[in-house]
Amino acid sequence: MKAANVQIKIRRKKKKRLFLLAFCLLALAVLIFFPVELVLKKKGEPEGVEVAPAIKADVPHLVEYKEHLRAGNTISEVISNYGFTPGEIHTLYEQTKPVYDLRFIRAGREFRLFASPEGKIVRLEYDIDDTRYLSIQRSGEKFSAAVATHPVQTEVNYLCGVIEDNPILTFNELGEADALGLAFSDLFAWDIDFYVDLRQGDTFKVILEKIYLKGKFVGYGNIVAAELVNRGKVFQAYRFVRPDTQKPGYYDAEGKSLKKEFIKSPIKWARITSRFSQRRLHPIHQVYRAHFGVDYAAPVGTPVQATADGTVIHVGFNGASGRMVRIRHKNAYETMYLHLRGYGPGIKVGARVKSGDIVGYVGSSGEATGPHLDYRIKLKGRYINPLSWKFEPVEPLKEELVDDFKRHIEPCRVLLENPLLLISPGVL
Repeated sequence: MKAANVQIKIRRKKKKRLFLLAFCLLALAVLIFFPVELVLKKKGEPEGVEVAPAIKADVPHLVEYKEHLRAGNTISEVISNYGFTPGEIHTLYEQTKPVYDLRFIRAGREFRLFASPEGKIVRLEYDIDDTRYLSIQRSGEKFSAAVATHPVQTEVNYLCGVIEDNPILTFNELGEADALGLAFSDLFAWDIDFYVDLRQGDTFKVILEKIYLKGKFVGYGNIVAAELVNRGKVFQAYRFVRPDTQKPGYYDAEGKSLKKEFIKSPIKWARITSRFSQRRLHPIHQVYRAHFGVDYAAPVGTPVQATADGTVIHVGFNGASGRMVRIRHKNAYETMYLHLRGYGPGIKVGARVKSGDIVGYVGSSGEATGPHLDYRIKLKGRYINPLSWKFEPVEPLKEELVDDFKRHIEPCRVLLENPLLLISPGVL
């Protein structure tokens, strides 16, 4: 059994949270012996990167030259200084194009040339990003290209703590980037509105992958498992790649998909100023009338996201509702986004949208006392309360996959629920 290369970070405040500190320290002891193979699909490569083996010249004693492309430079200008003729440069571009178009290079990226003892360039390499590079092998008048990856290391990290405000700031205080806080939030976005539902003292635990190149952190891998305790209710997420479709997804401990028909909120980190009500004092007309939506206050220009997959059936000005987008969803649902300043890219009647796509931007068009979004949902033509309605999970695991899923997540499940058990002999 390999020992995991592990880091642990804990967010703690005040003496009353010492139990959480002790809990996390026990988890650290567990992770020292935690088998990486049980939680990582493959150690060393970020998932989703298709790579080909690096092409290496079978020529000894190559001389390496390094160039850093400046703004406005082209590879043509660089390699012409190394003896390439205009015809050879054209051939290089054309034969490399099916793998990578050399016209779309970025300033500041490293470009390496390898010369034979006779001084002829026989291999070229260009860093596409932090982990991938283009390798071009020259053989006579022909060039062969492939995308390869620098060797990277994957570390399993365990984080736990208390959410005082929102996940992004909490993870920032642990020294982590916004991307991790957003990824954590997105896991539970089907069940939790992180602005409305969080309560002071809610706790979290995360098992995640971090990717390193030459000892330098270059990005996050997968969140392998996570837990959020919100108002005393436990929400858990386990990553599982379905063997029937090879698609990854997140499920609770019973194999139910975290993904629901609708996400909880059309805006991330927005404050609710008015809720669904059968009798509300209208802020402009000063009369009591029904309010069939939820108002989210947010700065002008804040992105508004579609809460489910669907088809746009209305885009335009609609009287007191101002600029509005309406989307038809399956199972007779319809959503409306009112008082917008403008519309998202490609939003027009007939456009297909995915959950999370930007449909518009917060404004104050129509009858509005300030910038906000009025978000509404209909089911079979009748308004429903977006905050209280129970949406069904989608993409459930097939029954024959549930046992395999439970075996797969068992090490993470035990760690999240009771790390002391992992220290006991015979657990793993």
